[in-house]
Amino acid sequence: MVTEPGAVDLIHLEDAGGDHCIVRVTGRLQPGVLTGHDVLRAEVLAHADFVDARLELYLFPRDLDAWKRELAGLAPGTSAHIGGDRGLSLNLHMQEDRSLAVTIDDPDRLSAMLWIRPPENWMDEHHERLEQVRQTWPSEVAETAPMTYEWRPPRRS
Repeated sequence: MVTEPGAVDLIHLEDAGGDHCIVRVTGRLQPGVLTGHDVLRAEVLAHADFVDARLELYLFPRDLDAWKRELAGLAPGTSAHIGGDRGLSLNLHMQEDRSLAVTIDDPDRLSAMLWIRPPENWMDEHHERLEQVRQTWPSEVAETAPMTYEWRPPRRS
């Protein structure tokens, strides 16, 4: 029996006060099923004085590619985001003082903004986190034709 590797944090933003936003990739959505094999399951953990949430996020390989580009271009006054077209979205807006306004928007459950001042080297660390996710769950499905359906996350009851 093949088992999934352990969870890997794609995003881990935390400040000295304990406020945090973490995107933890926990595994493939449907290992062994071609149409869902490369979709990664993740949980978004957000904590501040006013919120303590655990939300679901699903990531395609193209989401990881986009995250890499957006993270590389993040500078004061700009934003980077992940998710959004299939449910939950996470947006990081860098302020002039290099602190982050982290907006979490799950249309079905929660909208919140956290202010986090990450350590100086957080961007380099997050590029390494992205590569760790890719090494842990490499893309194994070669797309030979464009997808003809729109994948949606499972419905919540």
